[in-house]
Amino acid sequence: MVWLAWIGTYAIRYSLLPEPQPVIWFGVEVVLVLSVQALVFWWTGLYKGLWRFASLPDLWNIVRGGIAGALLIAITLFLYNRLSTVPRAVLLIYPAVLVVFLGAPRLAYRFWKDSRLDLFQASAAERVLVLGAGRAGEALVRDLKRENKFRAVGFVDDNASLRGAKLHGVPVLGTLERLPEIAAEVAARMLLIAMPSATNAQMRRIVELCESTGLPFRTVPRLDDVVSGRSQFNELKEVAIEDLLGRDPVTLDWTAIRAGLTGKRVLVTGGGGSIGSELCRQVARLGAGSLTIFELSEFNLYRIEQELRAAYPDLLLDARIGNAGDAAACEKLFADVRPQVVFHAAAYKHVPLLQGQLREAVRNNALGTRTVADASDRHGVECFVLISTDKAVNPTSVMGASKRVAEIYCQNLARRSRTRFITVRFGNVLDSAGSVVPLFRDQIRAGGPVTVTHPEITRYFMTIPEACQLILQAEVLGKGGEIFALDMGEPVRIHDLAEQMIRLTGKIPGRDIQIAYTGLRPGEKLFEELFHPLENYSGTAHAKIFLAQPRSMSWDLLNAQLARATQAVADFDEDALRRCVSSLLPDFAWRDTDGGTVVALARPS
Repeated sequence: MVWLAWIGTYAIRYSLLPEPQPVIWFGVEVVLVLSVQALVFWWTGLYKGLWRFASLPDLWNIVRGGIAGALLIAITLFLYNRLSTVPRAVLLIYPAVLVVFLGAPRLAYRFWKDSRLDLFQASAAERVLVLGAGRAGEALVRDLKRENKFRAVGFVDDNASLRGAKLHGVPVLGTLERLPEIAAEVAARMLLIAMPSATNAQMRRIVELCESTGLPFRTVPRLDDVVSGRSQFNELKEVAIEDLLGRDPVTLDWTAIRAGLTGKRVLVTGGGGSIGSELCRQVARLGAGSLTIFELSEFNLYRIEQELRAAYPDLLLDARIGNAGDAAACEKLFADVRPQVVFHAAAYKHVPLLQGQLREAVRNNALGTRTVADASDRHGVECFVLISTDKAVNPTSVMGASKRVAEIYCQNLARRSRTRFITVRFGNVLDSAGSVVPLFRDQIRAGGPVTVTHPEITRYFMTIPEACQLILQAEVLGKGGEIFALDMGEPVRIHDLAEQMIRLTGKIPGRDIQIAYTGLRPGEKLFEELFHPLENYSGTAHAKIFLAQPRSMSWDLLNAQLARATQAVADFDEDALRRCVSSLLPDFAWRDTDGGTVVALARPS
């Protein structure tokens, strides 16, 4: 094409002369032109372009390659023969002719390929309606045109100014409110949601509209899932319950978080669990100097170790099997590792399972925390973060009570230590081990029934990555002794959660899958709380993060009761343990742990 453009330009220029001159079809001059232009095209990357996907960036490469090539050809030929044989008009016309010669075949080839696909799609592909005519919708339709599976027949978007517009030849047919009517008019067989920046409230509305059509629907991933690497852009997936229950992302101070962890020696206890493993991933991503994982489960430890070694081969990683309540193991660990930041995620958390196992709950959740906290204090750890739960507020369960004792110890130890002891509370974590979401998913897969304890029971929900981000932010904000909690928005009715999960599988609650009520379990509340009324919570530098003031307790009394609890654990004396916990938590109602009626605590206004 370069040769044709150069010779053709000569022919055009000479044809305008009164006496046309012969065109030299090949010679030293042509060899120089071909060589210079080839180098320029190599520099612009034109040879790496694929004709099938030729677009504006490729055209721009051709334009700048043609202009730059003409300039360098002029300089080369000037050095060769002072441009004695080259008309100046040739140097001006040549780049334009070259752009046409190189751009037209690419455009024609892509048009031919797209036309073939469109003809095939018109007869064989499934008709889909795209919700959202923004950038994500445009990119989705562009990708669909390259495939043979789906054919976009229209867009639906709430932007009224787009009505009648076309993207890649696909029209915008109306607003989302008219979705059922439009889907019927165009005979759509599937709905594709292309709104990755939609809020959770918007997604709930969109899903309700999709469900009203009776058609299957898919969605492109959220932007934060794409950025974090959990999904690929324009990867169609089923709408997950996390898309509807998770809250709008909280803006965190990632610069401060990174500064607080970069180059630090970090220890995560319980690093193989749902929260602990995600915490390890984020710590590794933020550039920790070294990461030590302390985990009791051999399989969980193996799994997270293999994942991190593959993803972060340069990370100094130490995976150790051990029990956080083993004082000798903790002392050896701290002496070897000398951690600067400790995230204490090791805990038992299943409320009904622990309700009849007071000894194990206190031994692991309370005394295990004390062991790790004391080791942190002795070895000069800079920051210790206790990962707690909303069930520690006004606890009605053994699990909540054991976590509240752990909170009390860390808050009071903070007053006597150079280590910053910080507590982080959050509610239920979506898809964590033992949570209600995977339970419901298994029950739906088995055909039901889906078991809900009470029609009015509600819970706060957050995603695993969001919970870990809160923990990391607290490590930066805390000065010692604080309790941090995230504004978790409105609590979710578990009954509504069950119904929504059933609908997302394409089934109808009450007809295809039944919902059965089993009654509140021992120690279970109707409503969870994030703060105790006496904790005087207030705002922080982050609008979505709250701070609660710790409640003081006699240090001597606290240590005396924990010493008795340690002896009671050794003696397996649960009556003595009850007395210890009652002394530390006078409001804890033991009658609720025996299977009696649970007192439903009202949510604070």
